[in-house]
Order: sequence, then structure tokens, then C-alpha cells
Amino acid sequence: MMGDNNIITKKVVCPHCKNEITTQGASGETIEILCPKCNTKGIFAFPKEEPVSKSTTDPVAIEVNNIEFTYPKSNKKAVNGVSFGINKGEIFGFLGPNGAGKTTTQKVIIGLLKGYGGNVSILGKDLQSWKTDLYNRIGVGFELPNHYQKLTALENLELFASFYRGKTIEPMKLLEMVELEKDANQRVATFSKGMKSKLNFARSLINDPEVWFLDEPTTGLDPVGRRLIKNIILEKRKEGKAIFLTTHNMLDADELCDRVGFIVDGKLKLIESPRELKIRHGKKIVKLEYLKDGDLIKQDFDLKNLADNKDFLDLLRSESVQTIHTAEATLDDIFIKATGRQLK
Repeated sequence: MMGDNNIITKKVVCPHCKNEITTQGASGETIEILCPKCNTKGIFAFPKEEPVSKSTTDPVAIEVNNIEFTYPKSNKKAVNGVSFGINKGEIFGFLGPNGAGKTTTQKVIIGLLKGYGGNVSILGKDLQSWKTDLYNRIGVGFELPNHYQKLTALENLELFASFYRGKTIEPMKLLEMVELEKDANQRVATFSKGMKSKLNFARSLINDPEVWFLDEPTTGLDPVGRRLIKNIILEKRKEGKAIFLTTHNMLDADELCDRVGFIVDGKLKLIESPRELKIRHGKKIVKLEYLKDGDLIKQDFDLKNLADNKDFLDLLRSESVQTIHTAEATLDDIFIKATGRQLK
């Protein structure tokens, strides 16, 4: 927080004995800290205070135009001419197999990879014009959790909350959100893979971001945990957050995303809503299963003029129908058809 004469007060945790030290300094100042409990010395740099950008009224949160990126010592473009946009209050799924360019694209957009070609705009401002204030406006949940193992779950969130200017969400509220409140004071080193994933997810929300990047957010979770995380994502969309979801889990994408983009070998092959894709690529038939003399019988009917199909209506009236559904294409089917590749 800011005090008189632009003096900043910060709480620092000693890496040796975990003692909490309160220290003060000016914006951008670097000072030496001596832990009064164990005499460990350390260096602490106070963050440089910059004006916090105001929110824009533009509904477009992310605009990506023809970006390209090649890793050093590689002759192949990891991302090759990718373009798309994401609106506020929208979940955009970026789908592709491992190595397709999903994570590289995300790292370019959030400023972790420099030297890219093309243009990126976040919240109405060119990416190259943003300074560190960008990270007060966005949240990122990487696929592989990276926590301070010797700190507790609560200490991890408190530490990361201290990096942000402005208001952050109370760490305990986040732990309650992901059902880790009972484990708040447990060291992360003792956590299961699923618990670490939940903590990683919670950490990405600590600054209540306007634009939220999620990379395989349900990895390592059991069905109950996946349901919890997906419900939170859907709720945050209702709050107006723009959500960029990279995954190769087609079930997650089908349930969560307003639109999906298929990427293979660094190239974006297709962008459309899951519903439109399934309608366009599905078969116009209805599959019906019914029991007759103890046997399960399967029969297909043309969807066209189904209400006037006498055989279909007679079966509904006279037989013990077990299941009935349209032959809807899955996103896996559509991905293979559109790209010629399998996801896994």
C-alpha cells in the first residue's frame, strides 16, 4: 500500500525461517533486509509505481493479427500467420495436439515471448505499448503449476497478491472457491497433483483479471474437481471476463467455449462455435434403441419429416425405448475432418 510521501509498506517473508518482516521504501528503491529472527540478509526491490490504466468500453478484449514466431535455432515457425479476436464475456477455445502452437501463441500474447511478427492488441492497446501495468489487468494459469513448495497454500497466495498494485481478492476467498480452505495452512509440498492444480487456478484469479488465460485448467483433476473448475470458468464469463482457453480436451471445449479455433503445425485452420460445427458436420439421422423379446434393437431414422414417419411413431408407442438421440458429430470428429490430424 501507499503511505505519505509515496512511501510503500510491504510485508516480506524470510526464505529461511518464514518470519514476516514489515519494511518501507520508495517506489523503485532496492534495499537490504536483515531478518531480526535468524539474521538472514536479503535484497528487496520495491515495485515501481505506474498509473493503472482505466478499463475501456470496447467489447473486444484481444485482437491478434497475423502473428508469427520462430524459436531460436529452429527453421520451422511455431506460430505461422495466426489471427483471431476475443470479446469480453466470451470463452475462446484454442484447440490442438501437443506441439501445435497453442502455448506459444499464448506466451506471445501475454508478452513472455518477444521478437514475434504481426500485431497483438489487449484491451484496446497495442501489446508493445503496454508496460508492467498489463499484468494488473490479466490473469494467467499455466498448465504446469509452479508454487513455492515450502510455503503454505495461503502464504503462496499472499505472496503473489503482494506483487499487484490495486485491489486483489482475499486469498482465503479464493481457497474457499476451489475448496482448499481446509488446507490453507498446509505446505504445498504435501499437496496432491489435483490440489496443486486448484491452487494454480486460484492464483490466476488473485488480481480479478479482465482477461484470463487458461492452459489446460482441468489437468490432473478428478471428475468432481473438473466440474468445480468448469463452473467457476462459466461464472467468470457471466461477469464479463474474456477467457482464452488452450486445451486438447474436446469435452471441456465443447461444454465451455462460445467459439473454438483449431490449430495444427502453427496454423489456425478453423474458427466457429461448437454448436454450429456439430450441426454442419453431424449426420441428419436419429438413432433409436429399444428392447424386443429381451434383445436390444438399434434403428436409424432420417431426421427430415421425422414427425410424419409412421415406423418411428409406432416404435415410440409400442416398444420399450431405451435411448434416442441425433447422430451429432463430436469435436474430435470435426477436428480430424478439418485438419487431417488427430488431437493426441
